[in-house]
Formats: sequence, C-alpha cells, structure tokens
Amino acid sequence: MRSAFPGASAVTSVTFWGTRGTIPTPGPHTTRYGGNTACVEVRDQTGQLVILDAGTGIRNLGRHLQSRAGPEGVHADILVSHAHWDHIQGLPYFAPFFRKGNVLKVWGPKQGDVGMEAILKSLMQPVVFPVPLEALAATLEVRHVDSEPITGRGCTITSMRVRHPSVTLAYRLRLSDGTSLVYVTDDELTGGHYDVPGDWRKRFVEFVGDTDLLIHDSTYTPEEYPRFAGWGHSTFAESVELALESGAKRLALFHHEPDHGDGAVDEIAERAREIAARGGGRLEVVAAAENLQITL
Repeated sequence: MRSAFPGASAVTSVTFWGTRGTIPTPGPHTTRYGGNTACVEVRDQTGQLVILDAGTGIRNLGRHLQSRAGPEGVHADILVSHAHWDHIQGLPYFAPFFRKGNVLKVWGPKQGDVGMEAILKSLMQPVVFPVPLEALAATLEVRHVDSEPITGRGCTITSMRVRHPSVTLAYRLRLSDGTSLVYVTDDELTGGHYDVPGDWRKRFVEFVGDTDLLIHDSTYTPEEYPRFAGWGHSTFAESVELALESGAKRLALFHHEPDHGDGAVDEIAERAREIAARGGGRLEVVAAAENLQITL
C-alpha cells in the first residue's frame, strides 16, 4: 500500500479501495487514482473493521479480507452513506458475504418509507443478480442509522444528514486511540435546495470539528460547478474552505468526477494545496487514490 502523510504513527489505518464518483471509470487515464467507486476501509488498533460505502471498490477489499481471514472469519460494519448506485453496486460482489462464519452488519439511512434491507434485496433480486440476499452464507444483519451513536469495541460513530438528493449521511468515527475521521461523500456545500435546517452549515462545521482526517466530496472544479449546480456535489475549493473553517488536520479530496483523468486530479490536488497554504494553518491535502493508505 502507498502511504500518505508519512510522518503519522501507524495506529489507525485508512485505506482507499474506490475513490471515483457516479460510475466506474477503468482505463489508462485513471490508473493512478483508480476507476472504482466509493469504498474506504478503516481499521483501528483493536482490529475493529469499518467499511465506508460499498461501491465497486468493495470487491477488491472483499477479496483482500477473505484471503487473509483467520478461523474466526471476517467481522465488519459496513456504513452506507446513501443508496445511489455508485455507493452500493459492489455489495453483491463482496466475497465475505459468501463464506460461512463471517459476521457482517450493514448500516444505512432509510429512504422515506423504504428501508435499507428492502434496498439490498432489490439489488440482489433474480432479475438483476443470480443470488438473493437471503441465500448468503455469512451472518448478515441490516440496521438503520438513527440519532443514536453506533458503538463498537472502541469506536463510536455519529452521523449527520448532508445536502444531496435522497437521504445522505456523513459519518464521524471516533477511534479507540482517540483519533477521528469524518467521511462525507456526495455533499453540495453551496447551491441547490435541500431539506436541512437553516443553521446547517454551522452545525456541520461543528460536526467536522478538528478531525484528524476529513474525506470530502470534491467532484468539480470551481469553473465546472455552475453547469452542475443542484446535482449534489462540491468543488475542491469548497472542501478546502470547509477543512480550514472546521480545523481539520488533513483533507482527502474524494469522489473524483468520472471525466477527470489522472492529470486532471493532479492539477486539482495542486490547486487545493495552494488554497490551503493561502489560508494559513497546517492543513495537509491529498487526492484520494486506490490503494492509498493513511495512518492516524
């Protein structure tokens, strides 16, 4: 695994398995940052495994986990931000689903009256996938995220609704070693019209707080954004401004636009670092890439 921010100590690791938004984009122009859609692995010092979103990147993560699983099997919590295709389309191909002894929990928000389990069943019904959800060999539990924190062995997870079509959640993870990360994909920081309170921005800045790592939707450049206002995504400049305002220590630009090849993402990362430098402080910025590992 490649590492970013190499001065950090290896206690909690964050590994990117899919960083692309909207649709997978494999090919020669996306080899460095990757073409798989959203999936991030978080593992703390106790060994607790949390998986953020289940885009196509979760397929490679599943193969990796299964190849290294001991006799106790794979135990993981999968947090789904929302049910758009690029955040759930990898679940039917997640290898640990098909191995007895694995214990998996899938968490996510309801979409109106439609629960997460119903969404997953529709994703794996015979007309679109040969193996139904009920036939999986692993022990699977599907739960809804509500106002109560999710607690694990040493990890506490809170959530907040963000500005995106459909009910979409940001997650804040407080790990056993005291470090934290905030995962925000598919979030329109300005523009559009969304069912959120008038003080949403203030509350959101507090939610992000002085997190050790902010992973945030940075789909567009400022020049591109006017054509896509209201589509539910932010610019890299807005992500940097949020990180500076909230006091985040590090920022990973995420949910790369499918038409942005490696060269375009390189340029975006450089421009983001320039904004961070002008803003003062010591914010570190990296563009998320498949197989990139960050230690907290």
